[in-house]
Amino acid sequence: MTSRPLHAVLLPAQAAGGRLLDLLAAALDGSGPAILPLDPSLPRARLDELIQAFAPTAIQTEHDRHVLAPAGDGSCGSAGHGGSGGSAGPGVGDEIAVVLATSGSTGLPKGAELSGDALLASARASLARLGSTGGERWLCCLPTHHVSGLGVLVRSLVSGTEPVIADRPDRGVFAGNVDYVSLVPTQLRRLLDAGVPLASFRAILLGGAAIPAGLVAEAAAAGATVVTSYGMTETCGGCVYDGVPLDGVRVASGSDGRIRISGPVLFSGYRLAPDLTRAALEDGWFVTSDLGGTGEDGRLTVRGRADDVIISGGEKIVAGEVEHVLRGCPGVRDAVVVGTPDPDWGERVTAVVVAVDPASPPSLDELRAFVRERLPRYAAPRGLLVVGELPMLTSGKADRQRLRRLAAGS
Repeated sequence: MTSRPLHAVLLPAQAAGGRLLDLLAAALDGSGPAILPLDPSLPRARLDELIQAFAPTAIQTEHDRHVLAPAGDGSCGSAGHGGSGGSAGPGVGDEIAVVLATSGSTGLPKGAELSGDALLASARASLARLGSTGGERWLCCLPTHHVSGLGVLVRSLVSGTEPVIADRPDRGVFAGNVDYVSLVPTQLRRLLDAGVPLASFRAILLGGAAIPAGLVAEAAAAGATVVTSYGMTETCGGCVYDGVPLDGVRVASGSDGRIRISGPVLFSGYRLAPDLTRAALEDGWFVTSDLGGTGEDGRLTVRGRADDVIISGGEKIVAGEVEHVLRGCPGVRDAVVVGTPDPDWGERVTAVVVAVDPASPPSLDELRAFVRERLPRYAAPRGLLVVGELPMLTSGKADRQRLRRLAAGS
């Protein structure tokens, strides 16, 4: 059955602890419509594309609610945010509480349908692993139209507390009475550089992007308790903490090297995309785009993304493995590895590096030598671009499409 209405919600960040939290609570307990949180700061044309692709039945903004006309009735609704809008599609299943757009730097993202049961199972398993007894407050400084920020709101509802909402983490918001916070590595790096005290948190949940070598140890030396998290929109956010799956979650590696995940936290499917759903869900397992596996101790190791494999001179190089090595190289603060066109090799392994000392960045020869001591010779970068900072998506991940263009242009 797809009878439950789906409301696109375009609310500013400061409304996340009020109106959005109320809408989310009603979506979870079934007393309200399912919600599709979108970023209201997106260009109008992009919002119109997302609304057209996900076909909600109504749009709620900070000031009003607009019901879209059913598809095929000959009318054209206004999206209420100043765009051309579109026609309403079918509702969602009665069990679906939230539809979230998966992050991506190009093209239209997929709309992951998350049931109330899956979101609540994720929040409860997370709180149990962190040792929460209820009543603790969360600081939400991640976008609530991404699963990382929305997950903070769900945990707050389960904990029975009002989250502290901030556009970004800084010394002022950290002085408040909060117990937990979820951050991406870039945020933690900036907080450490600014000397913000972090020991007051019971735990800092860190995920959303690759974690530079030494960052967790540096935070621990500053008194912080950091728990690393692995997951994605399709798993209601982080489902593996410090390499160990949350209770009820199973992780395995297929013959193709891709990580597979099963358990009560899985999404139900992609909005209006049955073919994509069938390709992603196999016999109760979600087939991720990440390469990795579990060791003898049962801990998960993530090698990198399958779609970030660089083929250079006929050899396959996993960009994530080279990035991991480069982040441990002296003089490197952060690094991303991309493939750039090469007439002889097909693709060139190119390192985009943020230096510890911008006035004295490591040379390409130094990087190559460091990598060749730890990985096969063909994995050593053949190109280098030094940048002041990595361009990031709002999800906290590096904008790889932009980095490829920058690296190719250099």
